[in-house]
Amino acid sequence: MYPKIKTQSLKFQNELHLISEERQLILKSIADALVTRINSEGRAALIYICTHNSRRSHFGQIWANVLAEFYEISASIKAFSGGTEVTALHPNSIQALRTLGFQITSQGQDANPIHTVSFGEGLSTDCFSKIYDDPSNPQNDFFAVMTCSHADQNCPFIPGAAARFSTPYEDPKRFDSTPQEAEKYVERCLDIGLEIAYMLSLVSNR
Repeated sequence: MYPKIKTQSLKFQNELHLISEERQLILKSIADALVTRINSEGRAALIYICTHNSRRSHFGQIWANVLAEFYEISASIKAFSGGTEVTALHPNSIQALRTLGFQITSQGQDANPIHTVSFGEGLSTDCFSKIYDDPSNPQNDFFAVMTCSHADQNCPFIPGAAARFSTPYEDPKRFDSTPQEAEKYVERCLDIGLEIAYMLSLVSNR
């Protein structure tokens, strides 16, 4: 794992107490579902879902895979992302990830290229905007994690999901083209990472 990302993962571990009790309960319920599935099937899959699959849902996918590696449970947990509309991984999201130490390479010249987000030697996850039921994602028995209230309200039923959970985050899009743009994208990325660290720390302890 790249040193900067490992350092951030360790920092998350020291900040878990900052998560509210209300959010801890939601995250614990996801952790419980993951543990049950891993115990019965050996593996569990998460799909982080937001309307455009361009910001928060990708942060969820990336941090879940990073922290599964950090907690040494990556053989049992794999994370994906999707949306209800196809757009692209937003350039501000890419910049925030690079600021935090991720290395990103892009394949293709179209409006929605595949971005390989690397967090260590031989450690990466592919990101591009897609509908949540895209063939590259699990089709059945996954856990759907809704990262925005719009998708949560407009998709009361996710076909194929074993269960769905709501963990909405404020959209950094509202700060686009403002002086706070870079700061708020990094802040939201870290908010999501911290909560995933809490969730996967519970899984690793079981």
